[in-house]
Amino acid sequence: MALAVGQVVDGVVSNLTKFGAFVNLPEDKSGLVHISELSDSYVENVSDFLKKGQQVKVKILSLDDRGKIALSMKQAQKKSSKPAEVDFSRKNNDEDTSFENRLSRFLKDSNEKMEAARSRQNSKMGTSRSKNRS
Repeated sequence: MALAVGQVVDGVVSNLTKFGAFVNLPEDKSGLVHISELSDSYVENVSDFLKKGQQVKVKILSLDDRGKIALSMKQAQKKSSKPAEVDFSRKNNDEDTSFENRLSRFLKDSNEKMEAARSRQNSKMGTSRSKNRS
């Protein structure tokens, strides 16, 4: 069976690096799972997700003329066809988090910051004018 782009195959992790993991594939081939293709979540250390010798499912992303094979673990995972459920029935009665209160607080803070910036600008201009007059 020849390897093809889009195919999901089983492999064994052969080596871990800072930037990903090399995986042994069928037909004595080897490919790289880049760190960005390990998981949907943020991956800081490859070794937190994989161990040498671990069996994994990978999707073949690309095959080039030089024999390089790009792989993805996160794309090999079966996606749920059912969308995530959101509970819209729960109402938040906390007034501090209402849109109107947050907007009001934002406008107040913004106006205070603008006034402080104007005050600083005016004081700088006032001192520079007095220096020029001397």
